[in-house]
Amino acid sequence: STWSLVNDSNGVLHYFVAAALFNTMTKLITHLFSSSLVLSLGSVAAFQATTSSFNTLSIPQRGGATTMAIHSTNDAASSDTTTTSISSLSSQEILDQYDTFLLDMWGVMHNGSEPYEGVLEAVKELKRVGKKMIILSNSSKRRENSHKMLGKLGFDINDFDNIITSGDVSHALLQNNAHTLGCQNWDTLTTLVEQKSTNVFVFGSGDEDESYCTSAGWTLTSIEEADLILARGTFTINDGSTVVHKKDDEMEYWRVMEQSMMVAAEKKLPMLVSNPDKVRPDEGLPPMPGAIGDTYERFVWTTHCAPVGDMTEEKARDYVKRIGKPFQEVFDIALQDSDPSRAIMIGDALETDVTGATNAGVGSLWVVQDGIHAEDVTKTSAEGVIAGFNGNEFTYAYGKKVMPNYVTEHFRW
Repeated sequence: STWSLVNDSNGVLHYFVAAALFNTMTKLITHLFSSSLVLSLGSVAAFQATTSSFNTLSIPQRGGATTMAIHSTNDAASSDTTTTSISSLSSQEILDQYDTFLLDMWGVMHNGSEPYEGVLEAVKELKRVGKKMIILSNSSKRRENSHKMLGKLGFDINDFDNIITSGDVSHALLQNNAHTLGCQNWDTLTTLVEQKSTNVFVFGSGDEDESYCTSAGWTLTSIEEADLILARGTFTINDGSTVVHKKDDEMEYWRVMEQSMMVAAEKKLPMLVSNPDKVRPDEGLPPMPGAIGDTYERFVWTTHCAPVGDMTEEKARDYVKRIGKPFQEVFDIALQDSDPSRAIMIGDALETDVTGATNAGVGSLWVVQDGIHAEDVTKTSAEGVIAGFNGNEFTYAYGKKVMPNYVTEHFRW
């Protein structure tokens, strides 16, 4: 099988899988459409609209709470899920039920440049009533960067019991000592480190990419010599001797990315994605490293699928390790001293925050008027966005139907 990406009238990407009868046809079609794939990274995470029918999910006025049964008619399980809408974090139901609050940053606490209205007060009030607060950020940078950002935005970092970033956990995995943080190492990286096969090719942020790798014991190198690909940004491509900047020559950036992925897929190189987000909650929803991970999976699959091999979509996932929400490692670290049944994840993204909470067995509070889904919720409805997400096969939920336990407009007290 091989595939291509096509935009429909709404700009939503759909994957089309076609049968390829001969090896030459497979190689040709894969090559022809690889450029379309790479150039479409910014749309990889678009949600496919469905015709699912949902009951109204209403947001109450401040001070109230609404409980409703939301039922998806396209859910194979055909089971009702009760979701409660709350106006604020001072809801007694939330305060009575949860002791540990897992907090997303961008899209919940701030917009990248300033905190959202009421967030500083909300953090102080949660601290006052004795709640444990742990930040779970998918940032590919080390936690020190989050400390600085929070300080600039007016937060007191001492209010938080822990700040966990995907970048910190990935850095530990690169050294094969993630167990010191409270999660498991990746067997693939363990083998590479033990064999001293520590050459890495980097899709980077342009911000300390080389020092990030060298401080973990890795050497930047060409894709031909690499043992690993690290995806930590969507702005540069770094092989240790040459850095291609997207802002300087975007077409060259995409050309090098395409060529690098083709070479890497042929070799079945593993990829570590240190930020699973596919888009940034910013104007235009620009692509993030998670989109690179999805793209590379497709390259691995289409390079080695039938008739030239036996690679499946599921097997291709084994070559891409994503660190951050919604995946297990960051939740293992966050919950090692907490009761999961008394913990709640507060986030704006269904694919990372709500899906991650579902997988980890913790509660979820979905923020709908700030962050990544705000515009779509305003244009359609919260239930419509959930329906679209649950009708999309190409998310980190991998076909599982997810539903937040609670929904609120903003992260406010």
